[in-house]
Parts: sequence; C-alpha cells; structure tokens
Amino acid sequence: MSTTAAGAGPQATPAGVGGFDADGPYRISGSVSVRPESFGALVYDFHTRRLSFLKTRMLVRVVESLADHRDVHGALEAAEVPAHQREQYLKALAGLARAGTIKPREDAP
Repeated sequence: MSTTAAGAGPQATPAGVGGFDADGPYRISGSVSVRPESFGALVYDFHTRRLSFLKTRMLVRVVESLADHRDVHGALEAAEVPAHQREQYLKALAGLARAGTIKPREDAP
C-alpha cells in the first residue's frame, strides 16, 4: 500500500505483520507535519520530502491521537471507528508505519 492511499489498500500489511503491532504504542514521527484538509489531511515528511494523504477525517483523528493511548486499539476506540471498519484502519496504519509517518513509542501514557 502506498501512503498516498492511506485509508485503504489491497496490499496493506495486516496488523502484527511487517513490524506493525497494533497492541503497542505509536506516535506521529517527529519529522512529519499533518495539515488538516476538507478530505482528511496532507502529511509531509521533512526528512524524506514525501507528501502523503490521509483520506478521511476519522483517520486523521486516529493518527493525531496515537500518542495519547497505550495502543493503536485505544486510538481507534477513542476516534469512534466502527468495529466493521477497524481492519481497514489497521491496514492503513500499518502502511503509515512502513512509510515512517508513525513510529513506535518506547513508553505508554
């Protein structure tokens, strides 16, 4: 999944595979800026100079709240992601982790 398709994608890595662990704590990378837009958000990484898109406002809420929760599941719950959409969001987050947009945290709040 490319980060330009963050929100869904047929080649996304399932949670727990490829280094992404939804049971662990994450945060937005320090080199990343998130700019809200009507469709979701623009994400720019100042180190890689990569511009990506978050396709829904709900995904933006999840990404922005990752640092406030003990794990990814907590962020999904706080953003009120419906249960039937959670796997899709986990795949999007796995793609964002592979791209370096979000990073594992060493500590939990």
